[in-house]
Amino acid sequence: MTELLFQDNIALIGFMGVGKSTVSHYLRDQYSMDEVETDAMIVESENMAIRDIFEKYGEPYFRDCEARAILKLLDCRRTVISCGGGAVMRRENVENLKKSSRIVLLAAEPETILNRVRHSDSRPILNGHMNVEYIAELMEKRRTAYEAAADWMVSTDGKRVEEICEEIVQKLNGMVREKET
Repeated sequence: MTELLFQDNIALIGFMGVGKSTVSHYLRDQYSMDEVETDAMIVESENMAIRDIFEKYGEPYFRDCEARAILKLLDCRRTVISCGGGAVMRRENVENLKKSSRIVLLAAEPETILNRVRHSDSRPILNGHMNVEYIAELMEKRRTAYEAAADWMVSTDGKRVEEICEEIVQKLNGMVREKET
């Protein structure tokens, strides 16, 4: 595995089920980085599951919690930040992430995502819509925001976590080298 030359944060964004948590855990373990999942921060601060937050308070309230969680990460360094699927739909979240992070968009095909999340009941956005068509439609609605926020994209379809992380680290190290010259 390549040495990590990058000292700031890596913010992982993308649709649910693209592999943000899996990639985050691997980067943490391989490169002795800190790791934060914005959804876990929200669950802890609100003392309830995300699906319960959605049911009780609605999505706008959840998105406000998400924005507060991202603000708390501004002083972090050498941290992998796994963002919720809709985090970058708010411009303020993207601006705050960019202050200390390189943003990596993880992507996968709708069929891959459905296979990864089909047995999960913790995806309130998909409740009652667990099908490829709905996932594809929602992905398309978010695509422009994802692409605008990202420093670059990595596809996770058909790749092992090691391959995905190697691709991320090589790109990060290439950016460091470009910056130094």
